[in-house]
Amino acid sequence: VGISMYNFDKVTKRFDTDCVKWDAIKDHGYDSDLIPMWVADMDFEVLPEITEALQKRISHPIYGYSKQPTHYFDAVAGWFKRRHNFILEEDWLVTTPGVVTALKIAVNAYTKPGDAIIIQKPVYHPFDFSIDLNDRVKICNPMILKNNHYEIDFEDFERKIEENNVKMFILCNPSNPIGKVWTQEELFKIGQICKSHDVIVVADEIHADFTYKPHQHIPFYNVDPSFKDFSIISTAPSKTFNLAGLQTSNIFIANETLRKQFIECKNKYGINDPNFLGLIACEAAYTHGDLWVDEMLDYLKGNIQIMKDFFHQNFPSIQIIEPEGLYLVWIDFSSLNMSCNELEHFMLYNAKLWLDEGYIFGEGGECFERFNIATSKTTLLKALNQLKEAILHLKKPEF
Repeated sequence: VGISMYNFDKVTKRFDTDCVKWDAIKDHGYDSDLIPMWVADMDFEVLPEITEALQKRISHPIYGYSKQPTHYFDAVAGWFKRRHNFILEEDWLVTTPGVVTALKIAVNAYTKPGDAIIIQKPVYHPFDFSIDLNDRVKICNPMILKNNHYEIDFEDFERKIEENNVKMFILCNPSNPIGKVWTQEELFKIGQICKSHDVIVVADEIHADFTYKPHQHIPFYNVDPSFKDFSIISTAPSKTFNLAGLQTSNIFIANETLRKQFIECKNKYGINDPNFLGLIACEAAYTHGDLWVDEMLDYLKGNIQIMKDFFHQNFPSIQIIEPEGLYLVWIDFSSLNMSCNELEHFMLYNAKLWLDEGYIFGEGGECFERFNIATSKTTLLKALNQLKEAILHLKKPEF
């Protein structure tokens, strides 16, 4: 084992930094010893080159109107080529303040009120908001859980597209919260169905950098050249480098008509480009971040193994869905025989863990919990010990 350059074991206190993950504990009136493992935000200190780039710019005392840094596209394109064999063209790039913002722009740019949009549940719940808040009709293609592994019901997917005259599909790849990394075959089948029914695909690939071998992220454009004609890809450095507070996303739109529609809608609603500090941070991350990400992924694999060993040894009837990607671990607690509300209360007040409840991700998420394991081993082990004590104190353990 080589010597690590970066210390992911370091526990950095985040209280009193106006941090949503930790400081919202007080806002909600929860106990101060609660461990937050809900929002997709890492507790790791940022890549040092990001901080250096920001400090260098901040040392200049004028923060006027700014433009995209000169080498910004080169940094973004270099990253996607090195990491994903994804060749970008500069005119494809449209920046937004976030991927969820981009989803809402896409919904307004490519559909009209009353149009149907299909999603696959359980899935990241802002997909729902993007559809519901814009008066579109939400169609659900539920995922099938087979032998601890999720699959698409392609028959149901195509039938619902036909029956509801679906105009758009929002694809989550890798899929949050279930940790699935789609295969070439699955993506090709999705694309062929959407292509044959004139369905625009909006691919949310924000978690692309988090995959565990043998699984590999395949950008939607790499599946088949024709997919560029009816799809857009949403990416951001915010998950990979924990830069959510800097609100920077890179949307790739190869088709000129789709790109024009997207930009017009972005302008219509007065949505700005990311601020200059976000762009500087993104450029530094994508220029200098390879080793940091490699070591961070190794660290996350170690944390996933700790989780698997913990449940296998202590509570084998609680099922972990094998993570193919993400730093979010999806776990089935139905063997505790609690309702969703009871389980949520148990986690918050007995185990003292703040998690993302499975039911918020929609159909098929009931009695699951999503654990964010992008934290120090110290914090993770403390959380698991609290969970163990709480389960052992249940009046009727089912184990």
